[in-house]
Formats: sequence, structure tokens, C-alpha cells
Amino acid sequence: METSDEALVLRDAYLAAGIVGARWSSVALHVALATVAWADAIASWNFRHIVRLDRIRLYNAVNLTEGYGLIAILSPREVTPYESDD
Repeated sequence: METSDEALVLRDAYLAAGIVGARWSSVALHVALATVAWADAIASWNFRHIVRLDRIRLYNAVNLTEGYGLIAILSPREVTPYESDD
């Protein structure tokens, strides 16, 4: 699968905003790919670089600046069904 130029530009915007450092550009690309695909949400266990309120706000701020919509970023526990004790 080929990565679009559109996703690379958005990844670079995340990096320029300092959301993550260049060492973590693959993380920024992950969010960018979901964003340019107009995904509703990302579910991730990456609590250091993705699923953190401060970073979620920054990713979405860049998304809005670049003409994209907001993306929900959640932990897998927030999107998986669970059984109630009831």
C-alpha cells in the first residue's frame, strides 16, 4: 500500500507543531492516514504518543487548521463491548 502525499503533508504538519518528535514520525503518520481517510476514530494502546488528551487536542487543532475534521482518539477499552454484571 502506498502512502499518499496528502498524508505525508499532514504528518509533517503534526511534526512541525511539535505533537511528537521526528523519531516518532510513524506515529504521526498513523494519525495522518486515519485523518485523510476521514476515519471516525482511532483506537490505540499508545498512551504515550496518541491516546493523551493534550496530544489529541493538538492533533485535532492541526486537523482543523489543515482543513480536516476532528478525529476521535480512544483506547481499545473504550470501543470494545463488555459484559455487564447485571
